[in-house]
Amino acid sequence: MRFDPPSGTRDFLAAELESREAAFGTIKEVFVRYGFEPLQTPAFERLDVLTGKYGDEGDKLIFKILRRGEHEASGEADLALRYDMTVPLARVAAAYGSQLPSPYKRYTIGPVWRADRPGKGRFREFAQCDLDTLGSRSPLADAEVLCAVNETLTALRLDSFTVLLNSRLALAGLLRAFGVPDEIGSDVLITLDKLDKLKPAEVITELAGRGLADAQAAALVDAMTAADATEQVRAALKSNDEGASGLEEIDNLIALVRSQVPADQIVFTPRMVRGLSYYTGAIWEVTAPGIPGSIAAGGRYDHLIETLGGPDVPATGGSLGVERILALRSADTEGQRGRLDVAVTVMGDELAAASFGFAAAARSAGARASVYLGSSSKLGRQLKWASDAGARFCLIYGNAEQAEDCVTIRDMGSGDQTRVPAAELAENLSRLLSGEQQSLGS
Repeated sequence: MRFDPPSGTRDFLAAELESREAAFGTIKEVFVRYGFEPLQTPAFERLDVLTGKYGDEGDKLIFKILRRGEHEASGEADLALRYDMTVPLARVAAAYGSQLPSPYKRYTIGPVWRADRPGKGRFREFAQCDLDTLGSRSPLADAEVLCAVNETLTALRLDSFTVLLNSRLALAGLLRAFGVPDEIGSDVLITLDKLDKLKPAEVITELAGRGLADAQAAALVDAMTAADATEQVRAALKSNDEGASGLEEIDNLIALVRSQVPADQIVFTPRMVRGLSYYTGAIWEVTAPGIPGSIAAGGRYDHLIETLGGPDVPATGGSLGVERILALRSADTEGQRGRLDVAVTVMGDELAAASFGFAAAARSAGARASVYLGSSSKLGRQLKWASDAGARFCLIYGNAEQAEDCVTIRDMGSGDQTRVPAAELAENLSRLLSGEQQSLGS
């Protein structure tokens, strides 16, 4: 029997889990400051809700759940684990539209699942942190999401990242400028999205396989990969209304975020496509040195809720690639702490009840506290346990302390000790833990 978790999933022991939760806390704090409120949806959705929203490639990665009970033998699926947080949000908006504020600004943090091939930094189960605004067509909504993501990454102490910006309108104008037929436009964009993974010649070959003429495919790829790609694409986009509108959308968004996102940290990137089929306007990704792919991404998706049977509500949002962000932070051990603040010795069965009460008093003072659960009554063994647990203080209660109705508080860092009346234990611990009392001797 194997005891490692299924491929593409992970177990998180205490230190790593606490680091993750601390990062999630930072993310929530920033999102809340921008006025986003929390939303939680089920881990699985009806299959028909999810399919058709992620393009052909994305639909293949949906984890399907087979029918159960008397229908199990059919081998058919009717449910699926959620692929992202955006489609569930659209379903909620369709179901509860009249009960939601307008605009509706929500954030969510939780696991999603994709039937992908696991690899370094690529998992089948991973966390997503999303924020979205529904009900506003204003470019200020897009700018607000971008600024919130930028501030979150900064709060997570990531100081080297770049926002790559584009527009689906610009991409549509680009396809028109290069004569790409409408009926294969979506397929062409899916292939162009692979320019960061495949060689230009391989992309040209795939485009030809999708029905684009060899000369058109070569011209399009050459323009998007040239050293002066931005200038070439800008010139091409001005040849039609869609392209010009897309350029205006991009330049306007850059201007709106200028006061919060440095000019050299956000750039128009013609080759950045975002393969998901539901995007309709501005799209963006955030990249960081040494990390493949993006650490955050998002864009405007104005008609997704309508496709789910709800009202035609404009929407924009973003998602943090929190797993990759945590990987960037993995070497940073600042702020890590032990499992306990206060460890309490148990020096004998007759003293156990009192020790148990002292642990409760420590918790009432705001400490993480526990009694010794081993079988040894030796002080040295119990002090080693306290040290291994990373405790700041150890409470020692033996026969001498019982006789004087007091407790010995030992500073595990310095080794200093002092005795305090048992009735005043919580008060003394509270001062020590808050920093009001600098040392045991003060």
